Amino acid sequence: MVVHAKHIMQLRRHAATSSKNQIRCSSTTSNNVDDVPPKGHFAIYVGVEEEKKERFVVPMSYLKQPMFQDLLLKAAEEFGFDQMGGITLPCGVEDFTRLTSRLN
Repeated sequence: MVVHAKHIMQLRRHAATSSKNQIRCSSTTSNNVDDVPPKGHFAIYVGVEEEKKERFVVPMSYLKQPMFQDLLLKAAEEFGFDQMGGITLPCGVEDFTRLTSRLN
């Protein structure tokens, strides 16, 4: 578990140093991994089935939120830190949008 705590601390430090942009969450239908999120945001994939995953662009400020941190820990437990591609959260898209609406 030391790796998990260390990783969360790195994410928190990075979020603390990022600029504070308007909090927003948007899903995109683009599958182009080269689409770069705007400054202060990062891309995350949500979904439990490979073919039903959606890409969301979320603000770095989410990294400070305990509910979002819990999802990151669940992702680390399920997929580990050596997964290929972007960060994938092991929850349904509807559950994720409900969570983000509470964070907004």
